[in-house]
Amino acid sequence: MNKPREEIGVLIADDHPVLREGLRALLEAQSGFRVLGEAADGEQALRLARQLKPQILLLDIRMPNLSGLEVLRELKRLPNQVRTIVFTAAVEKDQIVEALQLGARGIILKHSATEVLFEGIRCVTAGQYWVCHESASDLVQALLEFRPGPEAAERRHAFGLTPREKEVIALIVGGYTNKDIAQEFGISQHTVKHHLTNIFDKLGVSNRLELVLFSINHHLIDNVQMGPD
Repeated sequence: MNKPREEIGVLIADDHPVLREGLRALLEAQSGFRVLGEAADGEQALRLARQLKPQILLLDIRMPNLSGLEVLRELKRLPNQVRTIVFTAAVEKDQIVEALQLGARGIILKHSATEVLFEGIRCVTAGQYWVCHESASDLVQALLEFRPGPEAAERRHAFGLTPREKEVIALIVGGYTNKDIAQEFGISQHTVKHHLTNIFDKLGVSNRLELVLFSINHHLIDNVQMGPD
């Protein structure tokens, strides 16, 4: 007999009551989700996140009292950090970058299909990042534009990476596919996958987006060669 899947506790933070009610009905009609509460402003979202300890906080960027970014900044100080998905009608590239740097684990636009919302919540709950397709297209370039200066690079940690692994990371950040990397270095795609497995293990990341975020935030790379379109 299959063990029933544990419900994912969700806190909804949005200043529009109709949207909150609609989200609650949508999530509670889907197996595997449980709405723990609703917040109408940033201060209430922060208070309920502390009290209810949800697994997922669906957070709008534009909120009264405290903005979504201010809520993220405060949540970083909590010992048991809730995993936050920015759920918003529109978001600028610089807001995406700042939200991810402040600890957001996902970005989902409100016009996305319901299946995208469900899958995004499940992926973030499982410890992965989720960035909607519309927002992800320019994410790497936006992250590169926000890289700190040389003084921050001096504080770089090696993490036990080999020179070749650092070269692979630089190409991943540049948007290269495994096939592109294999051609660049004259190696097989199997060898590229082996390098990626070692890199993921050393850095504690589980996918390419996490690798990009980790690499830029920890200043692992100096020069990035942007890949072919």
